Amino acid sequence: MKILVLEDNERLANLIKATLEQEGFKTDIFYDGEEALNAINNGYHCYVLDINVPSLDGISILDMIRLYHKETPVIIISSNHELENIQKAYEIGADDYLKKPFFNYELIQKIKKFCRPLAVSVINLTDGYVFNCENSRLYDNKGSEIPLAKKEILFFELFVKNRQRIVTFTEMEEYIWEGEETSTLNMHALIKRVRKKLPENAIKIVKGVGYALN
Repeated sequence: MKILVLEDNERLANLIKATLEQEGFKTDIFYDGEEALNAINNGYHCYVLDINVPSLDGISILDMIRLYHKETPVIIISSNHELENIQKAYEIGADDYLKKPFFNYELIQKIKKFCRPLAVSVINLTDGYVFNCENSRLYDNKGSEIPLAKKEILFFELFVKNRQRIVTFTEMEEYIWEGEETSTLNMHALIKRVRKKLPENAIKIVKGVGYALN
């Protein structure tokens, strides 16, 4: 699981990163709000945001996250205990609000509570189509298997794991092309092939960001 942490206190940020990585979470640290905002579409399963940081505050970033990733958990951490800020964070869509100072154990427990990936073996897509995560096979609404090439299998693995949010072009390159540089044309060609194997409008494009399962 991949987590974005925005915290401008370098010592605290590094401590959080070390603690999360001990738990097996891949963690990217940002000290600046603008830099964090530029990275929100890089495939995170959870966001941990401080409010008072340079350039752009955590509440504004939370607002932007909710435009693109409505279901991705966001935990606010802050030494600002004013009720107005707490209410605003929840109204915009924060999943929880952790007041500083806190024990790292508290943060870990909240991440495990809100950011735990679903452990399911079969994903229902649309119009009765399903993808079996255990054997990486796609079936139509009559139960017949639809043959998939390697990159098509990787496509479904990536998208069903992230089916509640937009998958960015960068994530597609890293996962489907296994880190090898590719072109937008190749991505569009892959999407076109996959669309032919699914009901109409099963995949939607978010212009300039990426794709999502409908």
